[in-house]
Parts: sequence; structure tokens; C-alpha cells
Amino acid sequence: MSTATSNLVPVKVPSVGESITSGVIGSWKKKNGDFVASGDPLFEIETDKVTSEVFAETSGTLEILAAEGTEVKVGQVVAHILPGKGPAKSKSTAETSVGAVVPESAKPSAKQANRPMVIPVAETSSVPPIRNPQSAIPNLSSSTGSDSSPRTLRPGRESRRRMSPLRRKIADRLVSAQHTAAILTTFNEADLSKLIALRSEVQPVFQAEHGVKLGFMSFFIQAAVHALKAVPAVNARIEGDEIVEQHYYDIGVAVGTEKGLVVPVLRDCDQLDLAGLEKALADFAQRAREGKLSLPDLEGGVFTISNGGVYGSVMSTPILNPPQSAILGMHAIQQRPVAVDGQVEIRPMMNLALSYDHRLIDGKEAVTFLIQIKKFVENPTLALFGLSPA
Repeated sequence: MSTATSNLVPVKVPSVGESITSGVIGSWKKKNGDFVASGDPLFEIETDKVTSEVFAETSGTLEILAAEGTEVKVGQVVAHILPGKGPAKSKSTAETSVGAVVPESAKPSAKQANRPMVIPVAETSSVPPIRNPQSAIPNLSSSTGSDSSPRTLRPGRESRRRMSPLRRKIADRLVSAQHTAAILTTFNEADLSKLIALRSEVQPVFQAEHGVKLGFMSFFIQAAVHALKAVPAVNARIEGDEIVEQHYYDIGVAVGTEKGLVVPVLRDCDQLDLAGLEKALADFAQRAREGKLSLPDLEGGVFTISNGGVYGSVMSTPILNPPQSAILGMHAIQQRPVAVDGQVEIRPMMNLALSYDHRLIDGKEAVTFLIQIKKFVENPTLALFGLSPA
């Protein structure tokens, strides 16, 4: 063994959670042959729950062994670092178009030299047409539940890519929720005139005092806490033939990212004021966009709020987030004519939807819960004083 080989520092896939044994290399932050400094981000590892960055433990020249999109096991060596103080000039390793080192056994023969290379499809829809899809693309029917075999792609008109671990997990959970729970949805609407007026009035002072904007979500979280206290059946879950009642208020807020939907959980929301909730929401939103949420951020919620209104949704039926028993759907605020004291007025209205597990929650309890949400957001000054609507 040469001295250079013995000095190589392996880069391994780290453990990101007790229940996670594998993941997919999402993207390399450095190229093969690049010089990296200790602490530099090397690559992203995507699992069925979170996406995490892996950092260099030493300085030196990077030798990539696994390409983007490769499924890898925890503990697997995916790169080496040749320790050193500056970029290496060695040309002993050749870069492929995806930044991986090609073993001698994998290099094309003379007859194959002029054939088009099949490039592994990364997590993007803007990939070039694949010349040989049948040999390059695995059959995804086993993971997607489809019985149909992959069709031959039409170059320039179709592309194919693997489902990411996160997207596969989302798909599995949604199908599981539909199969295991008796999901029913009830609807109502709320007049947000007072909430909009109050928010506009206090916004400058609130932002100057706390450094964050006052949004609508913090009010709805407080409304959810109030409703969960008023209707305890919603703050419970089914485990086997037992009902587990939860006496805490960890509420998940669905956040859409480029890689899929994640639901970070705000802890002990009953102990946070509006400013505390807004700061927690801002922190989660930023880390979700940057892919820096950890497993503990996503575990243990008792209830979820999903705001499709930010995308323009007017009405929807949200799907449960197992093992939770209910989820609140918020929607876009619309100016609509409503009857107020016998007169028709134009008011900013929001449709509300509560999906719930009918095995545990009866219709009366679901309707009562949603009315409590409605009363709370229609009387927002109560939130400022910690009071509950009658």
C-alpha cells in the first residue's frame, strides 16, 4: 500500500437517526479533485424524513466515489480526502459528468467509446433526454404501487427520475392514512375583518419590538390550542385498541419545500405568546428552505395546521398526519358578500376545513372544535390578553 493510499481519510454516510439506515446522495457541494477545508459542506444526504449536510472532517483533495442520486447505507464510504494544504495537481483520477471517479472496470471499451453516455437522473425535471431508458431506469412499480411497466420514453417529450426518499415517505404516509383511518372533513368559514384590522394596527410596533412580522398563523395556532382544550377528544390518538389522551400542545405546521412537504413541530404552544410563535415559525421556515431540519424537529406533534391559502387554494380536504387524529386546513382570504345584521356586506372570508378520524372523533365534537377556531380568530383581541371566546 502506498503512502498516499494509506493517508486517505474516508468520508462516510453519517447516522441521522436511529430508525434510518440508508439515504440518497442529493447533491455534491464540491467537485471531484477539489480542495476542501475542514468544515466545508461536502454533500447532502436525503432520507425518508430529513435532508442533512455532511461536512469535511479534514482538509485535503476530494475523491468522490458515489455519484449524485446513488442510494447509500449509513456508514458507507462515499469519498476519500487526501490530506494536504492546497489543491492537488494529480490527474490520477478522471472526473465523470456527474463528478464521480470511474473504476477501470467501468471504463468504456473501444467499441463503446462513441456511444452516448447514460447519465443517472438527478432530482430535477430539467434533465436531458435519456437515450436508453429501459436499461438506465429501474422499474419503480414496486415502490409506487403501480402495476404497469415503464413505457419507452419519447425523447424531448418525457423524462424520468427516481422518487426521492422524502417523496416516497410522503406517498406511503398519505396512502396509509387513507387506508387506516375513517377520514371525514367538516367545513366552516371565518370573517377575518377584525384580525386583519388588528394586525395592520399593531404591525409596526410588533415588528420593531420583536424583530419579526405578525402573521395570521400565530393566531390560528393559539386558536388551535384553545380548541384542543375545549374539545379534548381531538387531542388524542388511537394505538391498537387503546385511546391515548395527550395533555400537551405540540402543533405541527406544514411547510412546502422544493423537495416536498415537511411538518416541523412547535413545542408547548400553550406556553408561547404571539411573538414566541412567530419567532419559532420564522426559524422553522428558514431551516426548512435550507434543508437543515433535524428529526427531533419533525416528531411528536398532536395536531397539524396546513395553510393552502398561501398558494391560492380556496377549498380543500387535508389528509391526516398519522398518528394524529385531526388536521386544520386554512385557505385563501377572499372578499365575499355576507349577511351581517340583516344587511349584505363585503367581508374578507376564509374557508376552514377540519379533517378528522371518525373512529375517535364524533361529528358533534368536530363541528364544536371548528366553531371554537372560528370564534377565536373572529375575536383576535382576546388572544392579546390570553382570553378565550365565549
